[in-house]
Amino acid sequence: ADATLAPLAARWPGQRLPGAWDGFELGVRAVLGQQVSVAAARTLAARVVEHHGDEDPASAALGLGRRFPSPQRLVDAPLEALGITRARAATIRAYAAACAAGDIGFGVHEGLDGFVDRLCALPGIGPWTAHYIAMRALSHPDAFPAGDLILRRQAGAGTTLTERALRECAEAWRPWRAYTVFLLWRSAD
Repeated sequence: ADATLAPLAARWPGQRLPGAWDGFELGVRAVLGQQVSVAAARTLAARVVEHHGDEDPASAALGLGRRFPSPQRLVDAPLEALGITRARAATIRAYAAACAAGDIGFGVHEGLDGFVDRLCALPGIGPWTAHYIAMRALSHPDAFPAGDLILRRQAGAGTTLTERALRECAEAWRPWRAYTVFLLWRSAD
């Protein structure tokens, strides 16, 4: 019934939340992608896998000789040597330590607010990144990175909404706000 979303839902019926195979990896990739291009984030992630990933001889013939590193492998990893900024490397190590300790989990039982709060307690992870991880790693239907510039533009139909205005608008979309994120992102193309 929403005037902004109805045409988008009609254009792309059956929108689903694209989840992630591994919540830890998705979180590291989200941190690596903060304020850099997709290509730069992909390059940094490839370096992390090459230098810290576990060998996987079974898939080497397919060109996939390494798996993404476990949280334990990144807790003390010298990520700065890979071209990752000091602050971002510290964020990844703190995130890895929290995951390794079981403080951050990716089970279906994880509630959105508690999950976001635990992530935001880590240095370098704010609400946008925490909600993005919840959307993709937990496939949480109500995760909503309200600070996202594209969302604010698309929901404003030509006017860039403030984060507060977008949050107010998005209250009507609960408990399915994550679905609206992907519809609005798709509409930006």
